[in-house]
Amino acid sequence: MRLCVLDVDSTLITAEVIELIAARAGTRELVAEITERAMRGELDFAASLKERVATLAGVPDTVFADVRAEVEFTPGVRELIAGLQAAGWEVALVSGGFEEVVGSLAASLGITRFRANRLEVAEGRLTGRTVGPVIDRAAKASALREFAAEVGCDPADAVAIGDGANDLDMMAAAGLGIAWHAKPVVQEQADVALNGPSLAEALPLILERA
Repeated sequence: MRLCVLDVDSTLITAEVIELIAARAGTRELVAEITERAMRGELDFAASLKERVATLAGVPDTVFADVRAEVEFTPGVRELIAGLQAAGWEVALVSGGFEEVVGSLAASLGITRFRANRLEVAEGRLTGRTVGPVIDRAAKASALREFAAEVGCDPADAVAIGDGANDLDMMAAAGLGIAWHAKPVVQEQADVALNGPSLAEALPLILERA
């Protein structure tokens, strides 16, 4: 069994989910600025997540359904995942975003393994806090190793695809790290950097390794 792990925000999908939620809170510009700096590796991810999530306090939990309806898959994602699954690969998602959205995205793609942060909700509204462990840079790498162990794949035979600095440890843990329209620090450190119109470009690169 081989394993391919994808980041979600700005990799599997075209948007940053936290920014879509922040738009409902009136804090999108602030959140987008912090997200950009975190993805460039200028800010500690966990601290930046706490700061951004705090701005979401009071947003109704109906926002999850709204955002799920709004997000769009990155061009070529469905073809990439279908091609990998047809070739016998296990595909998993690991996200610094939120399980409330990632879970439904995974289900729609036939993916059963995923890991993401969770937002705390009380009385039908976001509290501005997360619950459970933070899925940061180190946690993403740990998730890749755990998924690899579960499916019987050596991490050296795994592939990781991402765009932000918090994906670097995950990409380093895998045998092949692919940067997708990534921040400069990620493009520099990845094994392969893709900047074309379709993520399906990654499929032949990955299958060549099998």
